[in-house]
Amino acid sequence: MFQWLLGAALLAAATGFYLPGLVPVSFCEPGKDQVPDCKTTIELFVNRLDSVESVLPYEYTAFDFCSEQKSKRPSENLGQVLFGERIEPSPYKFDFNKPAVCQKVCIKTYDTKNLVDKGKLDFLKNGMLLNYQHHWIVDNMPVTWCYDVEDEQKFCNPGFPIGCYVTEAGLHKDACVVNPNFSEHDAFYIFNHVDITIYYHVVEHEQLGARLVAAKIEPKSYEHPSDDTPNCSGGPKFLKNKHSGQFKIQYTYSVNFVEDKKIRWASRWDYILESMPHTNIQWFSIMNSLVIVLFLSGMVAMIMLRTLHKDIARYNQMDSVEDAQEEFGWKLVHGDVFRPPRKGMLLSVFIGSGTQIFIMTFATLFLACLGFLSPANRGALMTCAVVLWVLLGTPAGYVAARLYKSFGGEKWKTNVLLTAFLCPGVVFADFFVMNLILWGEGSSAAMPFGTLVAILALWFCISVPLTFVGAYFGFKKAGIEHPVRTNQIPRQIPEQSFYTKPFPGIVMGGILPFGCIFIQLFFILNSIWSHQMYYMFGFLFLVFIILVITCSEATILLCYFHLCAEDYHWQWRSFLTSGFTAVYFLVYAVHYFFSKLQITGLASTILYFGYTMIMALIFFLFTGTIGFFACFWFVTKIYSVVKVD
Repeated sequence: MFQWLLGAALLAAATGFYLPGLVPVSFCEPGKDQVPDCKTTIELFVNRLDSVESVLPYEYTAFDFCSEQKSKRPSENLGQVLFGERIEPSPYKFDFNKPAVCQKVCIKTYDTKNLVDKGKLDFLKNGMLLNYQHHWIVDNMPVTWCYDVEDEQKFCNPGFPIGCYVTEAGLHKDACVVNPNFSEHDAFYIFNHVDITIYYHVVEHEQLGARLVAAKIEPKSYEHPSDDTPNCSGGPKFLKNKHSGQFKIQYTYSVNFVEDKKIRWASRWDYILESMPHTNIQWFSIMNSLVIVLFLSGMVAMIMLRTLHKDIARYNQMDSVEDAQEEFGWKLVHGDVFRPPRKGMLLSVFIGSGTQIFIMTFATLFLACLGFLSPANRGALMTCAVVLWVLLGTPAGYVAARLYKSFGGEKWKTNVLLTAFLCPGVVFADFFVMNLILWGEGSSAAMPFGTLVAILALWFCISVPLTFVGAYFGFKKAGIEHPVRTNQIPRQIPEQSFYTKPFPGIVMGGILPFGCIFIQLFFILNSIWSHQMYYMFGFLFLVFIILVITCSEATILLCYFHLCAEDYHWQWRSFLTSGFTAVYFLVYAVHYFFSKLQITGLASTILYFGYTMIMALIFFLFTGTIGFFACFWFVTKIYSVVKVD
């Protein structure tokens, strides 16, 4: 089994195949013999602009760049809308294999005496201060800005800056370090020109035309002396911080075409992914996690095969009353171990929602490993997760109802309503407040009202009815039969040592599962907040399996120790023990915010912690459910093989 998972991880992490409906597009030179379905014009699309110093993304048109008003914007899926992607057509259009030099796009004129123009200039300057990045797309492929980094490696960034700032002291900030000619102090340098290089591969012997395999860009700044005839050989274009009066920005571009016979269409994303040196660190993370799993597996095996085997054999050989009176440890609490827990309603609701999240996560990661949710298929990951969550209301209702019935609960209406609305309602309320902040800031990440209504419709019209269906079958079925009877009078729990008290055990239980995932967590947070591309779903799926095993084994170990201490309240403790991993995740997210990010502004800070709380809640339900079911299996197993009079 482990070999199969490792093979899947290597396949998904190292190969460049895509299974979703991504059909190659062929391009031909205009005027030549046309191949069927062969395009001659290359269209460049623009996406939202974002920054590592702000959580707020903005649409391309918010910065008053050259825009295309006539063309229709491509349709977006649910995942793209949730992530705030806003893909729009651009005026950058050129014929295939027809180079162009210093072509004029448009001229933007501003007057600081006009309040509207002044506001646009101030917004543009603030975007350069915060290092906002363009994201352009050609043939569903990011246009990358490649530059040298340390150790003579080249990093290809799927975005490039709109400009940069040189301080009053002459300090070059961000992208200004690439050009020594940016010498004006207290000035904003605007990248108003781009050199675009399109790499293509000719499909030989198939008469299919050419296919684009890479698009690279180099942003530059030029002061064009004439509005009619742009000249891309002058000095840089800059805007003084305290400029007053009129100011013109002329946008231009140059395009060049290069044939590349080595890169194939199916592996055209590899040069971007290979420039991200994550693989060695990922393998270190996997090996670190495997060591933890092997350690826990050895501990569990020792308990199951040695300690428990001896205990069960000794207990089953007891015939006299005197022998029975000498019982100790976990055997003493056999009459109370299946006693319904306090707040059983809430526990069953949490486990029902956690089951829904667990199945959704497993299915999403499995599809991602197969290539269906690759980075080339924009928004597919979030769309798949949301759709699966909506359709998995039935397992949530069934598990919550079945557990609640086994706890002796009778308020089935309250149970099913809480399962359908409690946890999703908390997530939606948090998300709605964050969306209000995004609306107020004019961010492209703000969900449109129509999409918000669609999300509510999916929840109320599909997920809620399916939850009721699952709850109906859960309550209709007989309750879970326990291997031992429950005494009428609860047994008194003896005084516990510090290590067997609830809180220390819960705190210790989340350390090892978090140790398995914290390196993977770093890359996930980087992809969300630092706008880096995440693609190693094979590694993520393997870490997911390791996390499930670690949560299960750690919870079983602590559950056994508490039962031996004659503490039979294992239900809530098992849920909270592995669920406490989410608290470590929250602490790590706070550390990541202050140590790794450069986010400034109150709105961005609130958005970061608001979305982090949603992720922590989902992770809490997910890991807590794993721990509960592992402990439930363990307790049922050990008491089912013991003779109880």
